[in-house]
Amino acid sequence: MPSAADPASPGLVLLDRGPGWAAFDKPSGLAVHRGWADDGGPYAVDLARAQLGADVSPVHRLDRGTSGVLLFAETASDAAALQRAFGDGRVEKFYLALVRGRPPAAGTIDHPVPRSKELAGPEHRVAAVTDFRTLATTEVAALGRTFSLVVCRPRTGRQHQIRRHFKHIAHPLIGDAYYGKGDLNRHFRATFGLARLALHAAALSFPPPRGAAGADPVTLRAALPPDLEGPLARLGLTEAVPADASAGPWPARRHIHADLERDPEPDPGETPCPHAAPSA
Repeated sequence: MPSAADPASPGLVLLDRGPGWAAFDKPSGLAVHRGWADDGGPYAVDLARAQLGADVSPVHRLDRGTSGVLLFAETASDAAALQRAFGDGRVEKFYLALVRGRPPAAGTIDHPVPRSKELAGPEHRVAAVTDFRTLATTEVAALGRTFSLVVCRPRTGRQHQIRRHFKHIAHPLIGDAYYGKGDLNRHFRATFGLARLALHAAALSFPPPRGAAGADPVTLRAALPPDLEGPLARLGLTEAVPADASAGPWPARRHIHADLERDPEPDPGETPCPHAAPSA
């Protein structure tokens, strides 16, 4: 198995491979594709192709700052099968995130988001649903604030969905330069050594592209990387990290918010979450 120390594949580790697919553990800071970050690379797609000796293609997006499970298809037909599975809701994704404040114990955020950063008007918004559970909360006395570790299950695959949704309910992700708070990000960098977006794709479950109808799904997991595990340990949160992020119970899907107005700015302190329905 390729190692992160292998100079031919810096930071990109093969998790597993099967007929028609391969999955890697992507580090934070590595862009998936040149079309998503045209800065000269390196890019995960090129590193994956070099490792496998095959012209694989990514079938979903992970933001540059996000680490974790990244799935590739071997052929165009494999990619089409996997993309249909994503579109049909037969793929489940699970993320760990560090957010400001204390969200409800569990809930569903159902709030349309812009189709892309370039198309942000109300007429360009699309449905987006994210389930979440709050795993643990800690207080940072120097800031007089609480921060929480959450596990998220996005039901749709919109650009920046988790980041947008937690900003919308006034619990922005730590380390998020676009939707978060610069003063908090700077404090976490200086005090806890968190120099990245606190979002990790911990698990992915999908039907194999060449499997028979009804075949058991493949489930892959990526452990927390040191650049996120270390800061969480300093916050006293690592004991709350689940061995399996996909494990429930999960809230039932509930459509609780379809407001197309502009997202509110996060309020200071412990802001209620009127648009996150607590689970029953």
